[in-house]
Amino acid sequence: MVTTFALTVTLLVLFYLAVSVKVVRQGYQYTIERFGRFTEVAKPGLNFYPAFFYGVGRKINMMEQVVDIPGQEIITKDNAMVSVDGVVFFQVLDAAKAAYEVSELYVAIMQLATTNLRTVMGSMDLDETLSKRDEINARLLSVVDHATNAWGIKITRVELKDIRPPADIVNAMGRQMKAEREKRALILESEGLRASEILKAEGQKQSQILEAEGRREAAFRDAEAREREAEAEAKATQMVSEAIANGNAQAINYFIAQKYVEAVQQFATSPNAKTILFPVEATQLIGTLGGIGELAREALGGDKPSPPPPPAAPPRRGPFA
Repeated sequence: MVTTFALTVTLLVLFYLAVSVKVVRQGYQYTIERFGRFTEVAKPGLNFYPAFFYGVGRKINMMEQVVDIPGQEIITKDNAMVSVDGVVFFQVLDAAKAAYEVSELYVAIMQLATTNLRTVMGSMDLDETLSKRDEINARLLSVVDHATNAWGIKITRVELKDIRPPADIVNAMGRQMKAEREKRALILESEGLRASEILKAEGQKQSQILEAEGRREAAFRDAEAREREAEAEAKATQMVSEAIANGNAQAINYFIAQKYVEAVQQFATSPNAKTILFPVEATQLIGTLGGIGELAREALGGDKPSPPPPPAAPPRRGPFA
């Protein structure tokens, strides 16, 4: 009898200890209540709370969670109707506040995000709602996070998944985009033609500049050649004048013969020259050329010219001639 009673008591004690041990999984926290009143939060691991006196109130997920914002119709500032849906990411920081400061935490977050989404997007026109999605996310995050701070949670991100304008607005935007692209294409084509014309004009300008520089250089060379030719001509004239002054008449013959030969050469090389007629005075050129040869011999050899041979005696005639 005593043995049976002791065994029964032992089993009851073991059962009481078993139900008094609370094992909290990682990523969760339990609120502990004593006779229905919150006392503390049980951390992950093994916790002991006497049964019948303490109990688990709420099991709070402390990991980051997501709440889906259902699709809704929102009227923008310029009276355009758009369909919007999104998601809200949050994390519980205070398990006690999340358990006892708000009822139906997920529903409260969803409703709060929905109403503030209407407020934020309702203050923008259609173009802003389509182009400033990051700004909408940032404003919505700030408003919702501030409102849920009393619930012991932290709003980490708010993302708009889709913004769908009406079909007629989508068609109008498509036509506008097409017109804008055609406009840009025409502008780019015009700029390309303009750049091509500028490059072409610049090339012609450089070509004309180089051509002008070439003509200037050629003119400079021609002038320099004429100057040297004039200097040589003046020097030759001076030498002839000195020779005449010294009594050497053959120098003038050389000068005249040279000019005569140059004139005949120019006339002979003319493309219109077919026949050359020399005047009677041209026979005197032989004597002048002879004078040129004597001048050359005097200049090179320094010898006096040999006298011409005496003329041959005429033949005698007979008495009957």
